[in-house]
Amino acid sequence: VRTSNQARLRLDELTCTIFTYSELAEQCTSNNTVMELGSIVDFLDKKVMLITGATGFLAKIFVEKILRVQPNVKKLYLLIRASDGKSALQRFNNEAVAKDLFKLLKEKHGTNLHNFLSQKVTPVDGDITCDDLGVDSSLKAQMWREVDVVVNAAATTNFDESYDVALNLNTFGAKNVLNFAKKCVNIKLLLHVSTAYVSGEKPGLILETPYYLGESLNGTRGLNIDKERKIVEDKLKELESDNNASQKSIKIAMKELGMLRAQHYGWPNTYVFTKALGEMIIGHLKGDMPVVIVRPTIVTSTFKEPFPGWVEGISNNFTIQISRTIDSLALGYGKGTLTCFLGNPDGIYDVIPADMVVNAMIAAKQFTMSDLRLARFKDVATYRYFTDHPCVGKDGKPITVGEVTVLNSMSSFHRYIALRYLLPL
Repeated sequence: VRTSNQARLRLDELTCTIFTYSELAEQCTSNNTVMELGSIVDFLDKKVMLITGATGFLAKIFVEKILRVQPNVKKLYLLIRASDGKSALQRFNNEAVAKDLFKLLKEKHGTNLHNFLSQKVTPVDGDITCDDLGVDSSLKAQMWREVDVVVNAAATTNFDESYDVALNLNTFGAKNVLNFAKKCVNIKLLLHVSTAYVSGEKPGLILETPYYLGESLNGTRGLNIDKERKIVEDKLKELESDNNASQKSIKIAMKELGMLRAQHYGWPNTYVFTKALGEMIIGHLKGDMPVVIVRPTIVTSTFKEPFPGWVEGISNNFTIQISRTIDSLALGYGKGTLTCFLGNPDGIYDVIPADMVVNAMIAAKQFTMSDLRLARFKDVATYRYFTDHPCVGKDGKPITVGEVTVLNSMSSFHRYIALRYLLPL
């Protein structure tokens, strides 16, 4: 659903708001707009926030933005899976602060950065799959007194994740975060990051409506979250009782189970199914607590902030390390290793830069969405970009690329592979 640039959604007038976007207009990330929306930044003044999944791609960009635009934020509790608080701090420093993502903060604070972070950031060892998020008893009592805003960015995004893992993280993990937020005496907002693809593969106009317990995409009755947990427990017992079963075979079986359960109720994969279940459980149990569910599409590298093109796992010399975003496809093309792509050349290029998602998360209390601009896959100017700004090969010479071949059917893909790689010369 597109919201015009005159529309304004106020969280303090709503109990539950759901946002999704294919692309926010450029003005949402401009410095002028940020200054005009000073009330949004002011909302964060002296606030105490709990952020889960704090070393994840999106959460790191969110943390950096908060620290950069609102240095008067009182405290950020960062929930990080680790053995203790010291290990959590080490993970934050190694997986966030040490990255280029934080270079503007490093330039701004210089040698005082460590002192600034120690005042504003408190890494907490914990796990959303545990009751009270696995937080130490003395610390969680302090957090319940202090926290104003909870941001749940923790999830597994593997499409075919083991069903037990996905259900624990994306569904019951969301429930645990909600229960923790309800114990915070000053709670003003729970912001839950979901995905636009909880709506599955339905064509046409998709209204941004919440999902209710027991609702399925294909109308199949009987969806029950507690029943799904029991199915997982019973399947694991069955697999583990088999003396011939290996950890690998158990994992494969649990992956297959997740896909079967998702498709039984109309969702295409385990990831979006368990994220939809997470939305359902939050909506059902939230009570009168203000909740915002954010549904971005495919999150990609930054558009403008803190600088253009930052993405996890791609180094300065254009080496792909662990990137799991769509940027790795563009980079593979730029390096000359990806010459064809299976897809619809007239399909909408359904991605959103990470900093635009973060801007909308920060502005969830009150923000304006501008008119959206949609781009078709074939119109995205990767050829022109990599011609003007070529990658450099191992020999130090620029890599010349041709226009990518977009194959719009499996039959054309099979012919392409056969002609280029299978038939003898």
